Amino acid sequence: MPRRWWTLVAVSLATFMTYLDNNVTNVAIPTIQRSLHLSIAGLEWVVASYILMFAALLLAGGRLADVYGRRRLFIAGLSIFTLASLAAGLAGSGAELIAARLVQGVGAALVVPTTLAIIMATFTDQRERTRAIGTWAAIGALALAVGPLIGGFISQHLHWGWIFFINVPVGLVTFAIALYSMQESRDPAVNRRLDVPGLISSAVALFGLTYALIEGHDKGWTSGQILGWFAVAAVAGLVFAVIESRAEQPMVALNLFRSRVYSGGTTVMMLWAFGVFGIYFFTSIYLQTILGFSPTKAGLAFVPMALCMAVSAVLAAPVAARIGAHRSVAAGMAIMAGGLYLFFRLGADATFASLVPGFMLFGAGAGLMQVPLTNAVLHAMPPERSGIASALLNSSREVAGLLGITVIGAILRSRESVELRHGVGPAGAYLDGYHAGLLVTIALVAAGSVLGYLALRRAGRPPAAAAAAEQPQPELTTAGKGS
Repeated sequence: MPRRWWTLVAVSLATFMTYLDNNVTNVAIPTIQRSLHLSIAGLEWVVASYILMFAALLLAGGRLADVYGRRRLFIAGLSIFTLASLAAGLAGSGAELIAARLVQGVGAALVVPTTLAIIMATFTDQRERTRAIGTWAAIGALALAVGPLIGGFISQHLHWGWIFFINVPVGLVTFAIALYSMQESRDPAVNRRLDVPGLISSAVALFGLTYALIEGHDKGWTSGQILGWFAVAAVAGLVFAVIESRAEQPMVALNLFRSRVYSGGTTVMMLWAFGVFGIYFFTSIYLQTILGFSPTKAGLAFVPMALCMAVSAVLAAPVAARIGAHRSVAAGMAIMAGGLYLFFRLGADATFASLVPGFMLFGAGAGLMQVPLTNAVLHAMPPERSGIASALLNSSREVAGLLGITVIGAILRSRESVELRHGVGPAGAYLDGYHAGLLVTIALVAAGSVLGYLALRRAGRPPAAAAAAEQPQPELTTAGKGS
């Protein structure tokens, strides 16, 4: 097999691991809670800490990859992620686990922005590139889908730490394949200065918002501490916007958003992630706490979604070629909303069979829209900016995923508290809160369907991409024989 395809294997395995860690803990959450004696807020931190660090550093990872080499950053990030996974599996307290998850997020933030950039630099033929991106997206979708199954089986039949230990052998194999096959690529024109003020202000804004949303219920939404953190997030966000608009070499290249396809597509990706990440976390709790499923059975409930997501991701490119990316994306988001509505109709007496239609629709829609959306967004940017632009796309998705967990969690727990004060039992109160969170998610995903249709309609070939095609490709330095 040519080495460029082995490179695709390496980036796909890394994508699988990092995406898997976004949701492999979800079904294992009740087991981790019992083992480490964590509160609901503590459980949210176990998941959110990884996504928080991931989202905060993704943009820096993209810039560092463009400057110092995507292969170099890929291998460094993979090493950090693998070692942190070992530490997470060995954690003996909630604080240790959260700390290890934060370090995992650092490693993932170095790996993920390099994956798309490496694909763009490795596959110069348009047909091969589209095929490679489709494979990458399908692997990512599969990881998101099978994470609950893997997490459920391990947490029921083994120690929960094995949901992290499994990353170690996969990381070692990926490391070996990358050393063998991957060529170095970088953008020689990019400034080597890192936008430190932008990095700090964005990280403070994300942390402040995350802290306020997770801790607001327990500490009081109108308490001085929570209002203070909301204010910190708002001020830091404003400072970040000012810095990026004035910086000579900004971390966020705001000119990328002049493209309707890029700006609209990134927003749709955020709405997609809000629904996927938020619903994964709280549906896993619903299955075990309300319906009484075992961890393995809860994981198996996600299998229909996994299958539909993988199949539709493979079919997405030819479907989009026939009906247009805008229709494919709009249809995928609408189908997702339909699946969420079926979940909204479920109660405390739902059966395994009654869950299947909602999971199937949700998975089919999620897979159908991701490949054409990713292709459209990537082709709306100059190839030499692929590192930072793909990092921005991924960062937007992770920020939205973080908000999906924290915002839905805030809605759920607030509604749950109201119901408890009115004498509703714990199970019924959680179910009412879960339904309230679903309603918000349905509305946002449905809005994403409309936006996807409008943003990608008559996209054609963006001027930025056409102009970039006339420019030299990013410098490739030999790190092994090419194919």
